[in-house]
Amino acid sequence: MSEEQLREPEPSADPVAYLGLLARGAAVEAYDRPVLLARANGAGPDALAALEHAKQLALRVRAELEGRRRREAELSALFETAHDLAGLRDLDAVLRAIVQRARSLLGTEVAYLSLNDPAAGDTYMRVTEGSVSARFQQLRLGMGEGLGGLVAQTARPYVTESYFDDERFRHTRAIDSGVRDEGLVAILGVPLMLGSQVIGVLFAADRRARVFEREQVALLGSFAAHAAVAIDTANLLAETRSALAELERANGIIRAHSGVIERASDVHDRLTELVLRGGGVHDVAAAVSEVLDGSVEFTEGPLPSECVDGHATRRGDDWVAAVAAGGEVLGALVLHGHPGLDPVDQRTLERAAMVTSLLLLARRSAGEAEQRVRGELLDDLLDAPERDRRLLKERAARLGTDFDAPHVVLAARVDRPDPPADPHAPTRDGALPPAAQREGTERDGADRQRLWSAASHLAATRHGLASARDGGTVLLLPLGPGDTAADLARQTAKHLGGTLRDPVTVGASSPVGAPAAHPGAIAPAYAEARRCLDALRLLGRSGEGAAASDLGFLGLLLADTRDITGFVTRTIGEVVAYDRSRGTDLVRTLDAYFASGMSPVRTKDALHVHVNTVAQRLERVGRLLGPDWQSPPRALEIQLALRLHSMSAAVAH
Repeated sequence: MSEEQLREPEPSADPVAYLGLLARGAAVEAYDRPVLLARANGAGPDALAALEHAKQLALRVRAELEGRRRREAELSALFETAHDLAGLRDLDAVLRAIVQRARSLLGTEVAYLSLNDPAAGDTYMRVTEGSVSARFQQLRLGMGEGLGGLVAQTARPYVTESYFDDERFRHTRAIDSGVRDEGLVAILGVPLMLGSQVIGVLFAADRRARVFEREQVALLGSFAAHAAVAIDTANLLAETRSALAELERANGIIRAHSGVIERASDVHDRLTELVLRGGGVHDVAAAVSEVLDGSVEFTEGPLPSECVDGHATRRGDDWVAAVAAGGEVLGALVLHGHPGLDPVDQRTLERAAMVTSLLLLARRSAGEAEQRVRGELLDDLLDAPERDRRLLKERAARLGTDFDAPHVVLAARVDRPDPPADPHAPTRDGALPPAAQREGTERDGADRQRLWSAASHLAATRHGLASARDGGTVLLLPLGPGDTAADLARQTAKHLGGTLRDPVTVGASSPVGAPAAHPGAIAPAYAEARRCLDALRLLGRSGEGAAASDLGFLGLLLADTRDITGFVTRTIGEVVAYDRSRGTDLVRTLDAYFASGMSPVRTKDALHVHVNTVAQRLERVGRLLGPDWQSPPRALEIQLALRLHSMSAAVAH
């Protein structure tokens, strides 16, 4: 007997023979032998059919077992990779293990990993496994160059069965030489992602043509995710070590200069004396400029959150100290051109900011009378627009407000979340305890007062009007060149929210022409702004600013002017323009797609085109409208826009 016959038992014509083949993990070719043996022994058609059926069942079981073994191996490798990450000490060792496991599980001859270099604007090889070419191991790929550059640029996996025959990506002499040197033919690359940012690419490659299955692409993507986590963890560890070192240096500086706090106190006394002599904000800035031997100026407006913690903060070559009182940011003192300011001078700048806040509060008291006058004028516009227009215009002119310019009415409210009630002290009917009710009422009153104060200051600087109304504040502000009502709403929400350090929601009306000519338009505009404000809060967009034009089809219902054309343009304008410029049929395809219940198969029947044509058109629509165009809210707006577009086209014809 031959060696093969000694190793493999003679197959039987009995279907049970397939159990033996499964038990010993025989090769696929062995499953043909029982059928061939039965045919050779003169078995009848029924017996051959039974054997053929048993063969197919056995092959399916074998494939399932192979799949299970493969998945167990993949899960084991992913578990080992996660274990490596948990004990991360050497980033290179972890990345090498990931690349080795990817190569082993995908059964490729080569696997490698490249990382992006933001400074150079390209990607470079970090780890290779199975590579034999020094030129290939030292390759650098520009963004968009080669398969790897394309993956890094688009953040999508790419696979090629034959690299040199694939024209989807840009071939360069350097990259092609390296790939040819390594002898690679089939290549699969998946992106390494941190959030939405691509930091590199993980590859698996063979020196022969092959097809990578979808499961293999997904597996390599899982390894890429682990690699990205490893890189991010290593970077965070490095940043943490750097931060600790910086903290140690700062502690050393504090210990070395603990005796110089007295100097800052002396400077504070000097500033206090200056104020008592009747100096102003700019006098304080001039005095600090002299003490610190630099240029100090006072600026107004909101500040980044990192600059309002009561300490001087470095921004570039400047130092910024917030000027704040009662939780409200009034502005900042900025020292220019002193990047190396020592702790003593930082404290001096902070003390000067405190003195400046006292001066501004005193000046604000004097300005509150003017704010009340501005509020009274706006109240008259809202409650009694029939008054003498000439008199209204004269009152506005005395306050520096131009009633001949277009304005926008804005409704603003503080939307700070309520603190939780004491769970141990509810009333019998479930209402808040009286003490909690009083506390909430006091807090709301304080919020309204702070909002009115900040809004009045903003109105004065913008040559507008402000008044407390309906539990919030109403503003009438001029519309700047190139601005829209939505722009003004967002700017106002950002300014007031930054000043109060609490979320402020702002709804805007459509622009009002000249208030001097149309004083009766202010009250309806305020009602529209209130509706927009209420809509923002109901939509969970507290702390934002918006006009009706920002709210899609909901804006059509809220606005006093029904800008149907603007809504259609904002929603599907790019698709309409694409059809018009290129003679395509995307709008009709979209209409048929939604009419067919978002089914590509039924859509192709309605349009009498191939289903691939429908898929290509919908892919183009996605690139024009954004990846979320099929989400329920967007789909609803798009369908409404399609109907309105169709109606407007029918009317035009």
